[in-house]
Amino acid sequence: MRIAAVASAFPEHRYTQPQLVRGLLDHWGEQFPEPRKIELLHANVGVEERFLALPMERYTSLTFGEANDVWIRVALDLGETAVRGALARAGLRPEQLGAIIFVSVSGVASPSIDARLVNRLGLSPRIKRMPIFGLGCVAGAAGIARAADYVKAFPDQYAVLVSVELCSLTLQLDDFSMANLISIGLFGDGAAAVIVAGDRCPGSGWPEIVATQSTFYPDTEDAMGWHISEKGFRIILSPEVPDVSASHIGDDADHLLAPHGLTRADIGSWILHTGGPKILRATEVALGLRGGEIRASWDCLRKMGNLSSASVLMVLEEVMQNRRPDPGTWGVLAAMGPGFCSELILLRW
Repeated sequence: MRIAAVASAFPEHRYTQPQLVRGLLDHWGEQFPEPRKIELLHANVGVEERFLALPMERYTSLTFGEANDVWIRVALDLGETAVRGALARAGLRPEQLGAIIFVSVSGVASPSIDARLVNRLGLSPRIKRMPIFGLGCVAGAAGIARAADYVKAFPDQYAVLVSVELCSLTLQLDDFSMANLISIGLFGDGAAAVIVAGDRCPGSGWPEIVATQSTFYPDTEDAMGWHISEKGFRIILSPEVPDVSASHIGDDADHLLAPHGLTRADIGSWILHTGGPKILRATEVALGLRGGEIRASWDCLRKMGNLSSASVLMVLEEVMQNRRPDPGTWGVLAAMGPGFCSELILLRW
């Protein structure tokens, strides 16, 4: 099982963090009496600029239904672009894909986006479809793992994972909770596609998926997720999330590595979800990383914000395209999300 290619796609609307802060404060006016508070929050999340599905001024009047209609339209466009990019990098044609997995937590559709992509991309009418909703930030890693499960059963086939997150469309302008204010400053929009190849598929130089691991943490359901109401998706984001992550990720990594005779010291490439500064710092400490091993994650956070399920895929693309480890290097790809849970993948470059 190998990762043949990964490609990203972004909306056309790109804003710096100060531009977004100014837009929020202009909209809120006297409703938000502490403008310095939002300025500091947005300055401290480690994000310099983000992409949005719509022009900034369009968000002030969207209903839940209107926002979801935009999500369907933009998700289809970005999903198509990302898949075409991944196919081109892998040297494949659309009809060669045997399965498509679609993940998102920022909108809903039936038929799902993967179904709509069949006609748009010219995929095989016999392609197997797996739409997944609700895994949040962990879904990028989980989707690769499920694609690996598929090609393990069908080693002569390719599976594509498509992640589209348009987090801006979940904006709640009347919610001044700390969780929502942090969310408004941290999350952005984007998409990514990853093609996973079975062992009998031709191709060389592709990183091998050696093992995958799913871990659910009991009694942590309240740490992260959505409260869904007539106004749409309202963020649930506990301040304990960095501590929950830090208290588990080290043991999770050790459990993944031990059956292969490996320790954390053997890992030369770490690809981690861009959860935010507190989570990245907590993860560095928990894994004993001190030498800039996750610089790619920090750089992706700075350039585009947290893209939920697409985030770890953006880091994967950055590493594959610009920071590729030497052949034979061991790597770990990891993400965490609602549940609370983790997904880890052991790679061999």
